[in-house]
Amino acid sequence: MPEGDTVWRTAKRLHETLAGRVLNHSDFRVPQYATVDLTGRTVLNTAPRGKHLLTRFEGGLTLHTHLRMEGAWKVYGRGESWRGGPGHQIRVVLGAGDRMAVGYRLSVLELLRTEEEDRVLGHLGPDLLGPDWDPERALANLYADPARPLGEALLDQRNLAGIGNVYKSELCFLLGVTPWLPVGSLPADRAAQLPGVAQRLLEINRDRPVRQTTGLHHNDLFVYGRASRPCLRCRTRVRVADQGDGSQDRPTYWCPACQSGPAPAPGSAHRRERYPREAG
Repeated sequence: MPEGDTVWRTAKRLHETLAGRVLNHSDFRVPQYATVDLTGRTVLNTAPRGKHLLTRFEGGLTLHTHLRMEGAWKVYGRGESWRGGPGHQIRVVLGAGDRMAVGYRLSVLELLRTEEEDRVLGHLGPDLLGPDWDPERALANLYADPARPLGEALLDQRNLAGIGNVYKSELCFLLGVTPWLPVGSLPADRAAQLPGVAQRLLEINRDRPVRQTTGLHHNDLFVYGRASRPCLRCRTRVRVADQGDGSQDRPTYWCPACQSGPAPAPGSAHRRERYPREAG
């Protein structure tokens, strides 16, 4: 599941593949850019911004992409089979030398002037893995709506950029509160810990292919994906329920014994708790 750490690794891979090289292949497979040809342009860099990717080219152009839930960038060598999915899922191919960067299922793909990047990304909060990370500003953003459930506030990229559904559940567990606790009810000591814990979780995982929050070799995550399995701390059954505004509900995991605060509304847990072996 692409979150800030996944996007950071993807940006690093694209940067290592393309930066400083002249494109010898350019193929946009979306109607809006079907006639665009970037062949001959030098790739300047690829940088992450929260969950967004920015690939910049000479001449002041930026390719802005977003992975959402299912997108991926894959890098292949000459003659190597493309295994990222069927051909109809490919949205763009960029080649430099003997390497090809192939974008699959990219829900956001747009070319814009580099000087206009802030127009599409200026709404984002401080990036947990970026040079603009500001823990005080991130906390102030979260507290701007004190009645909002913490889990929803953490997923709002306008507050802080990079947290997805996995880290939302894991962070709330580490803070000892449920994701339904209003931000304003978060105890002061845990509020002070929140930015640092969130940043460390992403930082220690940004170079790992398998996300790890527990420090245990046999269990990677504390609660996410562990519905109906025993909590790693207290052995209470981990629960899962949908959280959101109804239009974008996300499965949210918590331990009712280790995490204090309100539980979800009755009925919100029924659909997903039918699957006790949901994978993490």
